[in-house]
Amino acid sequence: MLDDDLTNVETVVKTGNRMADAVLNSKLSLAAEREIKVKAKAEIPVKLSISELDLCIIIGNLLDNAMEACMELPSDERLIRIYMEIKGNYLYFALTNTAKGKKKYNFRTSKGEGHGLGLVRVDAVVKKYNGYVTRASEDGAFSTEILLPRQNK
Repeated sequence: MLDDDLTNVETVVKTGNRMADAVLNSKLSLAAEREIKVKAKAEIPVKLSISELDLCIIIGNLLDNAMEACMELPSDERLIRIYMEIKGNYLYFALTNTAKGKKKYNFRTSKGEGHGLGLVRVDAVVKKYNGYVTRASEDGAFSTEILLPRQNK
């Protein structure tokens, strides 16, 4: 039941944004169940122009992808690093995860119909707020960095 899931979530991260905390902590609880080590530093002490729903789309999709990639590795090699903070007039969000080999980044999926839209959704949210997104794949790691304006211009 959803109520049970919510009460079992340990509060690991307090960003200052309730919705971001809810999504982050529920995903971090799942990561712990999957034996994925997580290092997180996240602070959002100010009101943002991005809607809470859009922020949750970014956090949720990126963490889902990161956990999926980690599950291809032995448990002792699974790691996700999350970093969020205000830098000047931007919210800076970085997520890096260990991954098997070097991944070629594209929007296609092998998961079948109804899957593989996570990065498309993330990119649409970033574009909606005139932000920036970069991704990099190195041997053994995948990273995404996002800059979102704190306020609409």
